Amino acid sequence: MSFLVVDSLTMTYGPLRALNDVSLTVKEGEFISLLGPSGSGKTTLLMSLAGFNKPTSGRILLDGQDIIAREPEDRDFGFVFQGYALFPHLSVSGNIAFPLKVRKWDAVRIRARVEEMLALVGLKSLADRKPRQLSGGQQQRVALARALSFGPRVLLLDEPLSALDRMLREQMQTELRRLHRETGVTFLYVTHDQQEALTMSDRIAVFEKGKIVEEGSPTRLFKSPTTRFVAEFLGENNFVKGSRANGVWQGFGTSFSLPEQRDSGEDAGSATLWLRPGDIGFGTGRDGDISFTAKVEDFVFGGTHNRLALRLRSGETFVASISADLVAEDALGKDLTFHARPEAVGVLR
Repeated sequence: MSFLVVDSLTMTYGPLRALNDVSLTVKEGEFISLLGPSGSGKTTLLMSLAGFNKPTSGRILLDGQDIIAREPEDRDFGFVFQGYALFPHLSVSGNIAFPLKVRKWDAVRIRARVEEMLALVGLKSLADRKPRQLSGGQQQRVALARALSFGPRVLLLDEPLSALDRMLREQMQTELRRLHRETGVTFLYVTHDQQEALTMSDRIAVFEKGKIVEEGSPTRLFKSPTTRFVAEFLGENNFVKGSRANGVWQGFGTSFSLPEQRDSGEDAGSATLWLRPGDIGFGTGRDGDISFTAKVEDFVFGGTHNRLALRLRSGETFVASISADLVAEDALGKDLTFHARPEAVGVLR
């Protein structure tokens, strides 16, 4: 039996379908990111799981039991809000203790649990401080400790790192992975940050217009997306036209073969080929590489790697990220040779 199942969930607001027949199966202890642009339905699903929204139709099953009618406090789910939602008049310890008092734990048990949570998030020395006396990262740790304090089976997180600066956000990503590993709690994490989802998740569900368009492991979605939306959204990508006849591919102004894991074995009169900027190399490359000529139309210095805007003879344009040691600004306006490994080229039919 699956641990948590979202079954054909639909949520409408008048003519708008915020969720459109969404289904997702979650294993106990997984870290799943709900990834997508603003307005794609990911937070609506999270709010529905928490019990803050009442879906128009569908089911939410926990251990086989439909919990769609349960109130939020009866679902055994923790929730971390985007703005933390700490109580300003309570100390760090008081905030962590709050859900335990609501559940009528005795004082001795509460004290022990608060101490345990303070140690887990590294805030023992700040136990008596008020939220206004804490940094953004410290406030986030308090919010996490409070949400985990009563031992929820599922932790729902709504873009909890979006207000932090880049360095602190990366530190908190490491912290979240540690908390997930040490607690064993199932995490469902809403984000629009592709790198965040790739870094932290066991699985990613990608949302577009109220639907899950694709789900899988970070590696699978990044290396082998099956839809153009996911190929575009999950990491920067270039797209060019391609075709396959008699087992030979045409694209990038040249002919080439693709390895079995990239090639379905079926000819195609028309297909879309994708290639990431970082997978394009300068020069002819090695035997078996796809070699092509393109004109450098723009050059942007990027430190260790420079970004080149390239144009094929067909008129198609794309971007390459090339080591600064190999290509300098004097390449601008020149026709140069580039290459890519066949296994780096993806196909969308």
